[in-house]
Amino acid sequence: MSQQPLRVAVVGAGHLGRHHARLYAAIPHARLVGVADINPERAQAVATAYGATPTTDYRDLIDRVDAASIAVPTESHFAVARDFIHRGRAVLIEKPLARSLHEADQLIALAEANGVPIQVGHVERFNPAFVAAKSHLTTPLYIDCDRIGIFSFRSLDIGVVLDLMIHDLDILLDLVDAPVATVEAVGIPVLSPHEDIANARVTFANGCVANLTASRVATRAVRKLRIFQPDAYISLDYAESKALLFRKRPGTLDPATIDPTAIRDLKSFVFNKLISIEEIPMEPQNPLEQELLAFLHCVATGGAPPCCGRDARRALELGTRILQSIQDKLRQHRHLAP
Repeated sequence: MSQQPLRVAVVGAGHLGRHHARLYAAIPHARLVGVADINPERAQAVATAYGATPTTDYRDLIDRVDAASIAVPTESHFAVARDFIHRGRAVLIEKPLARSLHEADQLIALAEANGVPIQVGHVERFNPAFVAAKSHLTTPLYIDCDRIGIFSFRSLDIGVVLDLMIHDLDILLDLVDAPVATVEAVGIPVLSPHEDIANARVTFANGCVANLTASRVATRAVRKLRIFQPDAYISLDYAESKALLFRKRPGTLDPATIDPTAIRDLKSFVFNKLISIEEIPMEPQNPLEQELLAFLHCVATGGAPPCCGRDARRALELGTRILQSIQDKLRQHRHLAP
């Protein structure tokens, strides 16, 4: 890291922005210079709490910082990020990268022309459960993702695909080294004008299939990922930061030769004789803190971000294909409705 603390700003002092500000203020090699928000009371409250200058105009901060976290609504990502990048400032943009592929392409091109890194806030890449599980992956053949939450009244400028499912799309593309072959999806608006519940089935050219479900109108929160591969599967609970590895025991008998009627406790027999369950050890860590540390390291050293603009564009592109499939289904439903 550089000897002098990196000067940083946070644009957007809402739910995520205030956490960015809190963590930056606690990192020794960062100095939180300012917090911007169009709501002056909110900017004042967060800036005062963490020793920064409040402002309602983020442009006041551009020439005073080395880098900025952009945690404004998705519809404003492009305009805010463009202004920082144009002046040579590194940006960490909360997911999704932009509201369209056209905007994403413009930001990426501008960043590359100005030699400015873009990191995108796909924070699950830093979840200790995911980090620990990656070393156990071989050839994923089926992936099942559930990301379900209670309606939060946030991110209402986008639907659940770009709000929540986008996390799993990024992880999925990081895990499967093959082009996407087909996408089939359905989504339903419930409380907002956009889809609030969605399910997508993604098939890759190498045969891997992924099933993704996302909802923001549920009664409880679930953030789980299951990855199936030959002779084993991994179950991740992002919320609990826990990962389990299920494997066929070496030398296991052929199940076809076993008489299940002679087994008193079938579940105990299966998980003691046929399948082993191992909790994957991991280092406890705050995923958002690790994300910010990676961003600062990238800015200080000139290294590549762990989730760069092009990575985030791939997730946005897949999300766009899912949204197109959803829209096609809704049009078909309206056409066939009596």
